[in-house]
Amino acid sequence: MTYSTLEIERAGQVATVWMNRPELHNAMNEHLIADLTAAFRILNEDAGVRVIVLAGRGKSFSAGADLDWMRRAAGYSEAQNLDDARKLAAMLKGIYRSKKPVIARIHGAAMAGGTGLTAVCDIAIATDAAKFALTEVRLGLIPATIGPYVADAIGQRQARRYFLTAERIDAATAERIGLVHEVVPAEALDTRVAEVAAELVRGGPHALTAAKELLADLRQGSPLDDTLLDDTAHTIAATRVTDEAREGLAAFFDKRPPQWIKD
Repeated sequence: MTYSTLEIERAGQVATVWMNRPELHNAMNEHLIADLTAAFRILNEDAGVRVIVLAGRGKSFSAGADLDWMRRAAGYSEAQNLDDARKLAAMLKGIYRSKKPVIARIHGAAMAGGTGLTAVCDIAIATDAAKFALTEVRLGLIPATIGPYVADAIGQRQARRYFLTAERIDAATAERIGLVHEVVPAEALDTRVAEVAAELVRGGPHALTAAKELLADLRQGSPLDDTLLDDTAHTIAATRVTDEAREGLAAFFDKRPPQWIKD
């Protein structure tokens, strides 16, 4: 498939989705949203892809919403705005619920929607010069579609501050509050992303997907919930008898790589 706003690069079992609107700092509009939705759907069904990296060409990861798109949306009816918003929400959900682990490669500006894209990825690695912000309230808007993911990443208490103040969040603060996992110098970004991707492909494909599903089950659970604890026992029992688990254990005892690790 061809995309008007993306480039897809592959290196072994890792696919990098490059947002490719560098002249507009990869600002989101309806075309980028549609392309991201389609790309993640296709990559999720591609057995040759084990890890997806989301990145941005040019000086920024993503500066948020495209100004022309916002200007046009201001003239939409509520029904047209709802349709637009649902497409954005579906794109974010598609990345967040990806079967494959997703790494955000962040540099430069990651503002508003760019902060949301950071939050929907499983792992976020940023340069020490990266900048984040939830600027919506300064435009009379709110970070609604990205809100569930950002609040999940940084917690309700931090979200209460940054949703309201719209202040800039530097890379060190983003790491401290949990928006990103690691901060590295710009020259080390690609190396670190590749290292983390290499760690991910060592995991069993189905196990990685199941681990993400387990996290969803644990979200509302508690160690005091006996039903949840029994469900986890059933889950591991069912997992142990899968072909993937049997191969993983056999490889461990045979001191060899499992079959899912490619040279």
